[in-house]
Amino acid sequence: MPEVTISIGGRDFDVACQEGEQPFLETAARMLDAEAQTLAQQIGRMPELRMLLMAGLMLADKTAGLEDQLADLSAQLASQQALVEELGARAAEPGPMTEEMAARLEALAARAEAAAEMAGE
Repeated sequence: MPEVTISIGGRDFDVACQEGEQPFLETAARMLDAEAQTLAQQIGRMPELRMLLMAGLMLADKTAGLEDQLADLSAQLASQQALVEELGARAAEPGPMTEEMAARLEALAARAEAAAEMAGE
């Protein structure tokens, strides 16, 4: 099991992870470190446990906000997909015949009948 040294809030931690998970662990550590650095700038030095707790809570708050946005966007996407399906179904249905279309069809039918009569003579 590989061991990775990560730095959070200016403090180093040795953390074990599964093979291949190092990039994910390092990314997560950078995110936590960014929150810890923000805390250090705003509050100053604090006990390690409190710094990690506060940084974790800040990340959880951001994650909750992103999850809410994702749920909203998923609902909007589902609504749009339903609308696209409805419009597709409407496009596949024959639409109402307009007066102009009916007149053209009648004229074509009359011409076809006249042509058939002439061909029969």
